[in-house]
Amino acid sequence: MNNQQINSAPGGLTADQFAHWGEGAIAYVRPMKSEEAQALFPQLQGLRPGLQLFALLGADGAPILLADTKDAAVANAWEHQLATMSVH
Repeated sequence: MNNQQINSAPGGLTADQFAHWGEGAIAYVRPMKSEEAQALFPQLQGLRPGLQLFALLGADGAPILLADTKDAAVANAWEHQLATMSVH
C-alpha cells in the first residue's frame, strides 16, 4: 500500500498510520482451525487436524497467542492490558 489518505480511516489517517493504529493497545481474537494455526504459528508441532482454536492477534495482525477457547484468548488480552476489538 502506498501512503495515500484512506477515506474511511479514522481521522483521515494514511495507509501506513492506519496499519499501525492501535499497536500495543488493541488486539483481536480470531477463530481458526489447527491447519491455519500451524501456518500462523510455525513453531507449533503435531496439532491434530481439524481442531477449533482461537488466535489472539495484534492490531497489525501479528500473532500473540493461540488458545483452545475464546475466553482464554480474551483473558490473556486483558491480562496484558490489550483492548479486544470485534472484527467481521
